[in-house]
Amino acid sequence: MDLLSKINITDIIDILIVSYIIYKLIMLVQGTRAVQLLKGIVVIVLVWILSEWFNLNTLKWLLNQMITVGVLAVIIIFQPELRRALEQLGRGKLFVRGGASEEDAVFNHNIAEVIKAVNYCSKRKIGALIVFERHTGLSDYIESGIHMSAKISSALLINIFTPNTPLHDGAVIIRNQKLMAGACYLPLSENPFISKELGTRHRAAIGMSEVSDAISVVVSEETGQVSLAINGQVVRDIKEESLISKLFEELRPQAKDKTSFWRRKGGNSNG
Repeated sequence: MDLLSKINITDIIDILIVSYIIYKLIMLVQGTRAVQLLKGIVVIVLVWILSEWFNLNTLKWLLNQMITVGVLAVIIIFQPELRRALEQLGRGKLFVRGGASEEDAVFNHNIAEVIKAVNYCSKRKIGALIVFERHTGLSDYIESGIHMSAKISSALLINIFTPNTPLHDGAVIIRNQKLMAGACYLPLSENPFISKELGTRHRAAIGMSEVSDAISVVVSEETGQVSLAINGQVVRDIKEESLISKLFEELRPQAKDKTSFWRRKGGNSNG
């Protein structure tokens, strides 16, 4: 019994180690072109299994020839990923849990880029509308615009909202630290108590916050004021420090939802 227990524990440890290595390798290639190549390899393996199952000799022979040279081909194709894995292994980073810190670094960079673009637009009175997706999916609104799936940068945001450019009229939507689309159409709020001073961008930002839990940042084309819309309310002329603080509080990964403060700020929607 002791020997059997020892073998079982050894097997469990073996499985856990292999599973962890596979997980780290998947994380390593995630977001690279290697993902598509892996899908192709999986298809070839499945076809080979079917050829074995149904005894398709010609197809099996052909696939065996492909697999024979496939090992060398895989090494050549995945050379950048293998090199990166070996570098990380040499630095001791491959098996270190650094996902959370890396995610925070990307988040901090993206918020800084958004704030930089907002400040640029505000000083020059360039109208802008930036929407951050949270739990409620915004796929329908993303599809209404021009698909981009681009890295967030202040230069890109500024170019999008610069007047007389193809994408300046509409909203940009950010999902999972990526700028998904520009020139998106949003639902306008029909709240009769919204101030008449607010234009279409503000009404779209409020409307989006009424039908979802998204957060919208608006730059007024008339005044250059920056506003923040959330939970059906809008805080107008929000200062940079407050905007940064609220974006970090509401959007930071692993952050808890805190909406009570904004429900108490309802009086600002007309201020």
